[in-house]
Amino acid sequence: MLALATVGFAVNFWAWALLSPLGPRFKDSLALSSFEQSLLVAVPVVVGSLGRIPVGALTDRFGGRVMFPIVSAATIVPVLYLGLAGHSSLAALLAGGFFLGIGGTAFAVGVPFVSAWFPPERRGLVIGVFGMGMGGTAISALTTVKLVDANSMSTPFLITAAVLAVYALVAALILRDAPGRTVPAEPLARRLAATLRLGVTWQAAALYAVAFGGYVAFSVYLPTYLKTGYGLTQADAANRMAGFVLIAVAMRPVGGWLSDRVGPVRVLAGTLAVVLTAAFVQSATPSLAPVGTIAFLSMAAALGAGSGAVFALVALLAPANKVGSVTGVVGAAGGLGGFLPPLVMGSLYGAYGSYSIGLVLLALVSGAALAFNSTGVRHALARRASAAHSH
Repeated sequence: MLALATVGFAVNFWAWALLSPLGPRFKDSLALSSFEQSLLVAVPVVVGSLGRIPVGALTDRFGGRVMFPIVSAATIVPVLYLGLAGHSSLAALLAGGFFLGIGGTAFAVGVPFVSAWFPPERRGLVIGVFGMGMGGTAISALTTVKLVDANSMSTPFLITAAVLAVYALVAALILRDAPGRTVPAEPLARRLAATLRLGVTWQAAALYAVAFGGYVAFSVYLPTYLKTGYGLTQADAANRMAGFVLIAVAMRPVGGWLSDRVGPVRVLAGTLAVVLTAAFVQSATPSLAPVGTIAFLSMAAALGAGSGAVFALVALLAPANKVGSVTGVVGAAGGLGGFLPPLVMGSLYGAYGSYSIGLVLLALVSGAALAFNSTGVRHALARRASAAHSH
């Protein structure tokens, strides 16, 4: 079940990230401004993020067995539209990108689905393994531009639609929800309201906005950053972005596993400190070899491990029948954390001709998250431990 869910997450994320590698090409062919290009790659991110809130709550209610095939099948429609008709104007691309966001909601289906199959002390690692499905963005980075160059604009979209269709069918036939899964009885609106009253929802959301938001922002914006800031070719920039994504993806289960061993607060403290340091180093725009490369790859590793640690925290603190709802809100915060930085970076570059201020801002935000993790979140975990002890 874990393997099937991870594949489903990867396939949906592959679809979700189809527009990002083509951003520079659309910029040239449709004469887009920096901001319009940022908006194009950011729209699927924001829709995929906000959509996680209802999808997570629906997964608590109906289970992953129902929701995985539905999300995968629904994503086929915008993929086909973009590939066959929707790439001739900015308006058509934004409309297609809006519905492409559905693919990004798959995350909120998978976390409660795989959590239910494993005991709490193993969930950090398990959710980390599932989180490796975010590597679907790397499939897109490595294949989309090559497929367009070799064939036509519609090729990568048609291939992705076919893979989504196969997955939706297999998931409908084989996926099973965990026996003894706790199904909430109260209506959706009341469940969401109760979820928003939980402390863990907001603590995990703030941390995930930085950890996963940083990962999404770079995986979306890195090709543009490297092309503009360092004059790399589109293919070279896309390959380096894929390297960034793969390291972040590989470190996600490591973050979850470490959290099961030493606790998520310690893992988050270490990873946020690395992001803060690397962002400050990179803000000086050092040469790519070796300083810039080391800074970016350290950030990738830290953001990946940190993302894994946040969901180890959710698995520890969220009530069993609200894991989907909490995941939806936290996942939305992570996606929104990824939506803003590309727009900020595009605007700052347009205004000042430099990315330095954007990277300094990332360092400052990481510092704030580090302070919050070491105070508020640590106290929340300590309270939870003492409450469990007294029972």
